Amino acid sequence: MAVLDVEGLTMSYADKKLYEDASFQLEKHEHMGIVGQNGAGKSTLIKILIGKVLPVKGSIKWQKGVKIGYLDQYVDIPKGMTLIQFLHTAFSDLYQLNNEMNKLYEDYATKMDDKLLTRAGRIQEKLDANDFYNIETEVDRVMNGLGLVEIGKDHVVSEMSGGQRSKIILAKMLLEKPDVILLDEPTNYLDTAHIEWLIDYLNDFDGAAMIISHDYDFLEQVTNTICDVSFDKITKYRGSFQQAMRQKEERKEAQEREYEKQQVVIEKAERFIRKNKAGSKSTMAKSREKMLARMKKIDPPSDNLKAVFHFPYENTGSANALRVNQLSVGYGHPLLAPVTFSMTMGEKLLFTGFNGVGKSTLIKSILKKIPALGGNAVFSPSAKINYFDQDLEWDDPRLTPLQTIQNMFPTMQPRTIRTKLARAGINATNTQKPLHLLSGGEQTKVKLAILELTPCNFLIMDEPTNHLDDETKDGLKKAPQEFPGNLILVSHEESFYTGWLDKILNVEKLSLKK
Repeated sequence: MAVLDVEGLTMSYADKKLYEDASFQLEKHEHMGIVGQNGAGKSTLIKILIGKVLPVKGSIKWQKGVKIGYLDQYVDIPKGMTLIQFLHTAFSDLYQLNNEMNKLYEDYATKMDDKLLTRAGRIQEKLDANDFYNIETEVDRVMNGLGLVEIGKDHVVSEMSGGQRSKIILAKMLLEKPDVILLDEPTNYLDTAHIEWLIDYLNDFDGAAMIISHDYDFLEQVTNTICDVSFDKITKYRGSFQQAMRQKEERKEAQEREYEKQQVVIEKAERFIRKNKAGSKSTMAKSREKMLARMKKIDPPSDNLKAVFHFPYENTGSANALRVNQLSVGYGHPLLAPVTFSMTMGEKLLFTGFNGVGKSTLIKSILKKIPALGGNAVFSPSAKINYFDQDLEWDDPRLTPLQTIQNMFPTMQPRTIRTKLARAGINATNTQKPLHLLSGGEQTKVKLAILELTPCNFLIMDEPTNHLDDETKDGLKKAPQEFPGNLILVSHEESFYTGWLDKILNVEKLSLKK
């Protein structure tokens, strides 16, 4: 039985068409992967399904009474709220019922009215049915599974990194136990152990799920059907991710054969028309013109937009690129034992460790974006540093990529900016769209394009592959390898960094968290 029925869905922005007349169903126990290139409309699809965005046309029908859980990265969290307080909001209805029950018992103690006792008993049954008295056990289970224990229950949410915040939002959604789970890039900020826990959780989950992800190994393990969003279409395939991609390739090859066969027919007809339009066979020529006009044209299979990156290098006259000496980092209290390391010219270094351990904090302290608690970090006097921050934050998200870069580089010609954005995989329409309307992957591409506009000799990149599709990751992977200067990289994707870095600093071993 379908919990979701989508019929005739059409969505477009300006001259960018996402999908036209698309239809599919989500069955009760299906775990559906949503795949496609950055900007294809995957996140927009989820927002349409939950009513946050209105489509041009089409009908979205959810099964009556179904409870939907959506991983909303931008949910509003009250200032000052701690991690544990936020997770407890997943059970706010139950806590309210518990308060109501306790009040009824208090009133009964003074009024001795049996009706109050009966009402309290009914509430008690509801609380028992919803496992109210095991809430703390369940909270601890999910916190352990997603690596939230290391952050600390009393950590204020507003002081958390983007990755930590994403994890607690995911935790709250899972604790709410919805009938349908909608996840948009859930593995972006998870380490291997936490991804394994989420895989087990989803495989045990009896409801329906829709999961947007560019982590194809993850999708292979948690999905049994795939929706491919590409080239104005949404195509549903049965089976695992690999089976779906085989079916997609077979369909592409069949389309290629049919397209070529039709082109032969068209070319033959057009030759006949040109040759006989004014001669004795003009009636036959007109008949073939009508045939061509009525013919439903087969489109050639399309290829994804490829992104290419190159980080321009500026020479440095120093052999010593960076020296970090007994650097103590944290917010008020040290997160790590004092850090000491050095880098000579051209060396490339990887920071590893679980999310939230302090990798981003260490980088920001080295860059003096946050004050160190002790020690120092000294770059070469000739160092020119470019920094990629994983958080998708903009001075004014209402500006377009074109306007944003124009403000940063006032003398740069718009044509040059458009060319750079196109090389990063941003099409002409998205260069004119406000940043906050772009997908996470498209915003990441804009940030990478900006990084390419200033020559440097020291690159610092904090999780640059988050939100990116596989084609873009492949395009990005070559650029830091070919960059002659220094690199500090934070990445959780082994396939991105394995085999070409010079040093590894395991930040987890320096952690002072209990």
